[in-house]
Amino acid sequence: MDKESTETLPTETTTKGLVEVFTGEGKGKTSAALGVALRALGQGLRVHIVFFMKGDFPYGEQKILSELSNITFERFGFQDFVDPANVKPEEKEEAQKALEAARRAMLSQKYNVVILDEANVAVAWKLVDIDDVIKLVRDKPEKVELILTGRYADPRLIELADLVTDMVKVKHPYDKGVLSRKGIDY
Repeated sequence: MDKESTETLPTETTTKGLVEVFTGEGKGKTSAALGVALRALGQGLRVHIVFFMKGDFPYGEQKILSELSNITFERFGFQDFVDPANVKPEEKEEAQKALEAARRAMLSQKYNVVILDEANVAVAWKLVDIDDVIKLVRDKPEKVELILTGRYADPRLIELADLVTDMVKVKHPYDKGVLSRKGIDY
């Protein structure tokens, strides 16, 4: 999963990394972040992804990411979904570990792009404190592109971000009882 590199960052990167937020009720937030990751890899950049609340579930993207060069990831959480009305202490602990891992990766000078997948949900469901996430965003090194995904993006994160995309659900197969499909939705 984690193919650590001891090399320094590629020299031909953008001069300023931005903060991007992909949020909203529509499908495609993680997919959009992974699209940025693929584009970055295609240009020789290095990417690190921290998956919040996505522990042992067999997500297809994690399988293929482990086979690619210049991309590493860490996943935190458990196979069961978090119940926002009944958050368990161990779920908060995992989310806190994810936030700490994201900070380490962001400050390591090893990555051009750092993605915090489902971080917005972790904030909304009180698994991590919004002030800690805001501090992470403010501490972002200039050349790191930082991407936060997930529904329910906090207005303060939206204000801090340079780019915000709100995925609007117009129609979704779940509404007709179609469950998540292997290879398409996970």
